[in-house]
Amino acid sequence: MSKLIFDDGIRKQVAHEDGEGGLVVETIQDVTSIVEANKAEYNATDYGARWGDFTKVASVPMTVIDDLNKKGIMQGFAVRDTVAFKRWLNDPENRFFRTRPGVV
Repeated sequence: MSKLIFDDGIRKQVAHEDGEGGLVVETIQDVTSIVEANKAEYNATDYGARWGDFTKVASVPMTVIDDLNKKGIMQGFAVRDTVAFKRWLNDPENRFFRTRPGVV
C-alpha cells in the first residue's frame, strides 16, 4: 500500500511498505518536458560558438538535484564539488540533461 506524503506540483513523495516492516520513501517527477526542451536546445546549438562564463550547459530536474545533494556534490542549488559535478555532467548516462555538446 502506498501513501502520498506531499505533492508540490513538481514532485510527489510517496511512502511504500517494504514488506519487512520498513518504509521506503520514493520521490517522483515527470521529467519529459525538461528532457525534450534540453534536446531542442542541444540540437539548436551553434557548434562553432565558444564556451564562456555563464554558458548554460544543462537543465537539471529537482529530483536529480536532490540526489546530487545527497551525494555531497551540491548543497541546495550550489555546486560543492566542481570536479564531481563536471564528471556527472560529462557522463553519457546524464546526456539528456545537457543543453549543448562538448566537455564541461
